[in-house]
Amino acid sequence: MYKNIMELLMTAILVSVFPFTLGYKVKLVLLYVLMQNMAGRYRGRALLIWDELKLMTIGYIGYFLGSLLMINYTNFYWEKILWLLLFMVCHFLLNLIIARFSHLLLWNKVHKNVLIIGVGESASRLEDVCKVNRFSLHKIKAFIDCNNDPYFKNIHQTPAELHHPVYPAKDLEKVIEQENIDTVLIAIPEIGRTDLTRLTTRLDDLVDTVKYIPVSEGIINFNTKIDDFDGLLMISTSEGTIRPVERFFKRSIDICAGLAGMIVLAPLSVYVYVLNRKQGDTDPIFFKQERIGKDGKTFTIYKYRTMVPNAEKILDQLMEQDPKIRQEYQENKKLKDDPRVTKAGAFLRKTSLDEFPQFINVLKGEMSLIGPRPYLPREKVDMGSYYDDVVASKPGITGMWQTHGRSDVDFEHRLELDEYYYRNWSIWLDLTLLVRTIKQVLSKEEHGAM
Repeated sequence: MYKNIMELLMTAILVSVFPFTLGYKVKLVLLYVLMQNMAGRYRGRALLIWDELKLMTIGYIGYFLGSLLMINYTNFYWEKILWLLLFMVCHFLLNLIIARFSHLLLWNKVHKNVLIIGVGESASRLEDVCKVNRFSLHKIKAFIDCNNDPYFKNIHQTPAELHHPVYPAKDLEKVIEQENIDTVLIAIPEIGRTDLTRLTTRLDDLVDTVKYIPVSEGIINFNTKIDDFDGLLMISTSEGTIRPVERFFKRSIDICAGLAGMIVLAPLSVYVYVLNRKQGDTDPIFFKQERIGKDGKTFTIYKYRTMVPNAEKILDQLMEQDPKIRQEYQENKKLKDDPRVTKAGAFLRKTSLDEFPQFINVLKGEMSLIGPRPYLPREKVDMGSYYDDVVASKPGITGMWQTHGRSDVDFEHRLELDEYYYRNWSIWLDLTLLVRTIKQVLSKEEHGAM
């Protein structure tokens, strides 16, 4: 509500500055409210900033097209369109700033006190999401452990590491009252129908909102839609395959990103060259290696060299000499504290600068700005059933792995994330991953080795 009022006031102030007729200004304000409401922004459908951005964009497309229809073309001049375009750009940017920061500024007043029922992996992931995405206005107060409670018939969860107080199920009502809970999230995907019914009945009249995570078994994805089929809940899914128009759009973005990256690459290469020489490293600054590309075709990837020369041979020697190193690499396909990384290389990895030469691969069409991790040919056997899905997309400079796990993710989880990208691809997902990548680079989070 606060955000909507702020946006409406800003709209009225901004439209008054532009040289439109009074009647057109009033129509613009009313059209804005109508289109944003039709897009779903006033119905609380956005839980994360990415959802808000998507709904806002959809609303503004209708807003702009509608504003064009309202122009009096009997006395038309191009300055009208230019002023309208400038107004729309300023309006969108200001609303985006309001949408992003109003939640943060008013967070203490408008946040929801959340109780999570469940103590397993899903509960832990919910806790992480709520912590990172403050836009959702979810403040976790406590967890409820339903294990070994006689009220439930069949709930057995392996406790995960949680960072808020955990209470037994018998204290449910007491915790809701003490912590002033208004939202309950049930994070027990395996909960049976009987237990879920008993739990929701128990929560009736105690809180404003109850939500639960269903069992998806990999079926629910980014493109899933839930329909009311004459009283029956019907879930429709589809793979995020790229249509010709979307493929053209994605490739256009790659070309623009590739050209921008090349502009930065030249002075950056000089900097890396000088940095290496200062640290006594006189070997070539670039590193070339074969990787698996789209449809399984191999290509040569370019990176700044971050390891000593002959790193592959040294790795073989290390694995032969140390069983722990061999086991770590076989499980994760990387070493957490890799002795082959140079001093300059450690800096390049930490700042993600080592990935910049891959813009050459993007311009050549071998890679995309966003996509799955480019795997090594020797990893093909270990990719197993994930292989076909992963190679169905061009590998990317950044993607699900880099933004949702980085160095902490093991090889199996990386494959799951890359498969998720293929099955859930959309322009919105690419935009989300790009923004998250920029945010991580600016916050100086450490990249995982590719």
